[in-house]
Amino acid sequence: MQFHIETMTCGGCARGVTKAIQSVDPLAVVKADPATHRVDVTTTAPREQLAAVLADAGFAPA
Repeated sequence: MQFHIETMTCGGCARGVTKAIQSVDPLAVVKADPATHRVDVTTTAPREQLAAVLADAGFAPA
């Protein structure tokens, strides 16, 4: 699945996004690109759950 996160602007943000997603699914594969604000996630977790944890971490997807 894919998310667009406008507030992800640097490597630190990308690490925060990855950490938030992996708090739900430690085995999730996360590819975060701050330049495009795009996050590609391979996971079995529901999209709604990931969106909620991202929002809680300050990285609400658009």
